This record gives sequence, structure tokens and C-alpha cells, in this order.
Amino acid sequence: MNHYTPEELSKELGIERDEIVRVCLEEAIPIYHGKIDRALFEAQLQASGAPGRSATG
Repeated sequence: MNHYTPEELSKELGIERDEIVRVCLEEAIPIYHGKIDRALFEAQLQASGAPGRSATG
């Protein structure tokens, strides 16, 4: 599965749910039907140099 709710991403990546939503809004990452593309989210985190766990974490 590659599409997660903000709550699921929060648990998977160890980032607060509100922070995930904030990043999506600031970086124009789409939230479609309440789901976020994890690969796109992680790629944007890495590109912005934001702290967080790695994709393998």
C-alpha cells in the first residue's frame, strides 16, 4: 500500500499528524479522499531537508 491517511503516516514515519498535514499544504502534496501518497510525501521531505525518519524506518 502506498496511500495512507495522515494518522497512518504519522505512525509509520514518527511525525505528528498535524505536521504531516502542514507539510502537505505548504508543499502542495495532494490529499485525495483523505489519503496521501507516501512516496511523494517522503520524496518532498527529503528534498526540503525536513527532519524525519528514513523511508526504510
